[in-house]
Amino acid sequence: MTAWTLKQWEPPRRGGRMVNAMSVDVEDWFHAQALGIGAESWDCAPSRVEANTERVLEAFAAAGIHATFFMLGWVAERHPGLVRRIVESGHELGSHGWNHTRADRQTPEQFRADVRRAKRTLEDRGGAAIRGYRAATFSISHRNPWAFAVLAEEGHAYSSSVYPIRHDYYGMPGAPRFPFYPLGDRGLEEYPLTSLAVGRRNLPCGGGGWFRLLPYGLSRRAIAHVNRVEAKPCIFYFHPWEIDPGQPRVAGLGWKSRLRHYTNLDTMAARIRRLLGDFAWDRLDRVLLSPEGSS
Repeated sequence: MTAWTLKQWEPPRRGGRMVNAMSVDVEDWFHAQALGIGAESWDCAPSRVEANTERVLEAFAAAGIHATFFMLGWVAERHPGLVRRIVESGHELGSHGWNHTRADRQTPEQFRADVRRAKRTLEDRGGAAIRGYRAATFSISHRNPWAFAVLAEEGHAYSSSVYPIRHDYYGMPGAPRFPFYPLGDRGLEEYPLTSLAVGRRNLPCGGGGWFRLLPYGLSRRAIAHVNRVEAKPCIFYFHPWEIDPGQPRVAGLGWKSRLRHYTNLDTMAARIRRLLGDFAWDRLDRVLLSPEGSS
């Protein structure tokens, strides 16, 4: 922890407004951890990721923004046309690992192989260098800090894999809330998902299930506070399946999993459109990456 160094940079502004970083974790509905669907069933399940991601691309085009798409290598291998459309539309392509295996459930050797395979596949399909990485389920924490060194050694310039909150699936509450150098130098950069400090706790305001579950006004006020009071950009994310109320329903789920996965799927698309209009947005690399890592 003492080796971490906070990043110092001048966040971009547009029309007097702070520019925030928008990101999309490109995975299919059956990849979600809350559903517990084994990988042996994925190729038999109806895929909806391409159509859902196309809807996201249309929404971004209508709003005139660009974003970072962290894509699973597994998805890229099966949908190469989607990879090309993301890149050709001016968005940044990043890695979400190979098949949504949590980083903290892999050995360093397994993690390296996963990261390398995903990066190679994405670069082959997209024709663009992969500089950013996001771990499945934000699974880099105090349990596996070695993952940062592996990412740097495998050619990544930055990671956005830490959520500095307490959560039963993930979280690294002791981590910095804003971008930092996890290796203690000016090499790999880490961009934590945005949280709001309230007392001694960090509350999530970086998107995903929290954005669907809570009233929109709470998220809007939290993002505005980080922009105006703390003078920092926010890092927001969501999944294509979160705007798909017609996705298959999995029987036998516990109440917590049903709540997390299915709540407000029918209103998420409208919330995202409203968010795109309420704040300024761009790709993670343009908002956050240091000049020495952006070449």
